[in-house]
Formats: sequence, structure tokens, C-alpha cells
Amino acid sequence: MDNSSGVGVLDKAAVVLGALEAGPATLANLVTATGLARPTAHRLAVALEHHRLVARDIQGRFVLGPRLGELAASAGEDRLLAAAVPVLAMLRDETGESAQLFRRQGQHRICVAASERPAGLRDTVPVGATLPMTAGSAAHVLLAWEEPDRLHRGLRDARFTATTLAGVRRRGWAQSVAEREPGVASVSAPVRGPSNRVVAAVSVSGPIERLTRQPGRLHAVAVAAAAQKLTEALRRAK
Repeated sequence: MDNSSGVGVLDKAAVVLGALEAGPATLANLVTATGLARPTAHRLAVALEHHRLVARDIQGRFVLGPRLGELAASAGEDRLLAAAVPVLAMLRDETGESAQLFRRQGQHRICVAASERPAGLRDTVPVGATLPMTAGSAAHVLLAWEEPDRLHRGLRDARFTATTLAGVRRRGWAQSVAEREPGVASVSAPVRGPSNRVVAAVSVSGPIERLTRQPGRLHAVAVAAAAQKLTEALRRAK
């Protein structure tokens, strides 16, 4: 199949971005993966970096840049967020706890929608809040189904283990207790896009005193059902 668009520089840039989808790459890695000449691969990667479509990690390797995440979020934001508003409200009412929707952006997760418990002790995560991918049940969910290389890189500084993520994949949901913040517990489940890739995580969170040290026993069914509703909404919109 001919993947050429007829615009050579764009085709080559797309090849570079496609190579970086597999994870961080040195210039030598890019040359091998793309088949481009070394000067061409370097020139394209640096140009894409200027536009934030490519970035560098702490080791200086090329990685996919934040602009891609911003564009992807914008592309899917309307339908996912529109569906999330009533689903999160129902989840809040069913569980009595604050409910959130998280998307991954690089080494962080962003709260893109929330429905707060109206009164009493609660875990407040405002829309737009940036939280680490190293702790919390939503981080478990957003990492658990990644490709092996990306998964193991994500575990380097995490407060959870590969065994934890294996349990998440087996059950289809995650729980955490005092992992992100002392006194807070949470339960999360994956939202999948039309390609079945995990695109977001639905969560409920609150004080351990209410959620207990096994919050999944209380709320896993409700959280998983909410995540499935959002998955179905995205697939209908395909």
C-alpha cells in the first residue's frame, strides 16, 4: 500500500512521528526505524520539536511532544466531556463520593471533568488539576494497558508495582489507599476509544474512613459501569 501523500516533507515527518509512537528514540534509533538519512532525520526531528510535536526526555532522546496530546484532547474532548458530565453526576450520586475523569498527558494525568460531593469531607480534584502518573488508582489504569516498554518506564518512580498493574488488568479496575495523598482512597476503571485503547480513567475518591482500605469492594462495580458508559458513547460517535 502506498502511504505517500505526494508531499514528501510531510510524509517524512509522519514517519518520524510514527517511529516515536513506540517510545523514546535516539537519533540513531530514528535513522534505523525510519530509513531516513541521518541529517534528514535530525532536521525533521528538530523542526517538529520547535512546534512541540516532538520533545526530549531527560536523557536527550526524542519523544512525542505535548502538542500531540493537546490536539488529541481537543479532537475527542467534545464528545467525551459531553458524555462525562451526566455519567460522573450519576456516579457521584450512586457512590456518595466525588467522581473524576482523567486523561494522561506525558508523565502526568489531567482531571478533565469532575462531579464533587456537595457537602461533608471529600477529596476535591478540580478540573485542570495535574497529578503524577506515579501514584493513585487512575495512574494504575492509565498505565496498566500500555506497551511493555512504556509500562516498565512508567514504573521507575511509581509507588506501585508491575504486580499491582497485573491485578488491574485481571480485574478491569484499580484501587489505591493513601498512595497519592494520606487519608485518601480511590477506585478507577478504564475508558476505551473505538480502537479499544485506554483513553481515560473514571475515578471516585474520598476519605479512607468512608471508602475503607478495600474501596474496590464498595465501588468497583459502579465505577466500571460508568467507564463502560463512556466507552460506549465514544464508540457510538465513531
